[in-house]
Amino acid sequence: MTHVVCEPCFACKYTDCVVVCPVECFYEGEQILYIHPDECIDCEACVPECPVEAIFHEDNVPEEWKGFIELNAEMAPQCPVITEKKEPLAEG
Repeated sequence: MTHVVCEPCFACKYTDCVVVCPVECFYEGEQILYIHPDECIDCEACVPECPVEAIFHEDNVPEEWKGFIELNAEMAPQCPVITEKKEPLAEG
């Protein structure tokens, strides 16, 4: 099981979640963050840290964002790992 970054992160990319991740499973795309499904340990530490509520357990991803499950799995291995907080793309 894994958590998934969904639509609200797009063009926003807050990184509060990455600093609490104990296994460094977040990866930085150009417009969005991704969670690597094979590395996520399902600890949920990231969920309350996301100011735009973009992170869901894969079983609870809203229907309209189900495609993000596959997108995270596909894109995370292609992107660099991110472990430190950065300025978001969005203005608070």
